[in-house]
Amino acid sequence: MILTEWQDFGTDSEFYTQASFEDEVNDQFEAMSLKGDKEIPNFIWTKQYVVVIKNNSRMLNDVSFVKIPRNPEASY
Repeated sequence: MILTEWQDFGTDSEFYTQASFEDEVNDQFEAMSLKGDKEIPNFIWTKQYVVVIKNNSRMLNDVSFVKIPRNPEASY
């Protein structure tokens, strides 16, 4: 499901609000994708990036953000 309004989510060590997420990735939120009944999104779209949410551990609920540019400049 794709949401255009922010939904707070948390891990074992962090709780993310829209403001804290935008501060961490240094960009403005646009949408997020939630899979099934999971509380942590798998993708978040910002103005400049698609942010992939990766699980860091099987034992702990911990994530990292991988920023992929939405409009990469062609380098020929």
